[in-house]
Amino acid sequence: MKLTNPEKLILLMLSDIYDKIGLDEVDTKLLRSAIYSENTWALDWEMPGVVGSTAESTPPLVNEVVDYLDMWNFLEEAYVGFDAETKAKIESDAKPFGKHVRFPGFDGNNESELVSIVDILVDDMGRFSRFKGRDINSHAPMRESYARMYKVFEPIRRTLTGLNGLTAQQTIEILQARRHSADNAL
Repeated sequence: MKLTNPEKLILLMLSDIYDKIGLDEVDTKLLRSAIYSENTWALDWEMPGVVGSTAESTPPLVNEVVDYLDMWNFLEEAYVGFDAETKAKIESDAKPFGKHVRFPGFDGNNESELVSIVDILVDDMGRFSRFKGRDINSHAPMRESYARMYKVFEPIRRTLTGLNGLTAQQTIEILQARRHSADNAL
């Protein structure tokens, strides 16, 4: 959803009135967050019957971040379930990224738009709850390495169901793709 500056002002003023009279049908916290962070697509996602969501209303960058969060959710879930011996193999085979498999976030300085998308998804929309409360500032650009990882993950993703998660070998292959090399350049 694209909002003009006057529309944003009107919505912010209405949300203040809405809060003052004690109404709670609309999530004014989300409304404010979406407007202030320029993530108004979130309103389409959370209020599709009100604002008329369409697939085209979601910016491609949001879809990209959702893909990366989904990938990291699967990686972390799988890693937690492995025994110590399997974790040691992952650490060895996916060095240096196989130890403490955990979503590091995005760079707050150079990928601030991505950080903002993660913030609204996790903190305001309640999605990807695994990452709630984490510092998601990686202090280093991560987008390119996630793109390499996702290239490996995406064909695997289609095979995952609620009954089976990532195998140790799949986890290793995805983490190895995080390394920058001529072999896995974009």
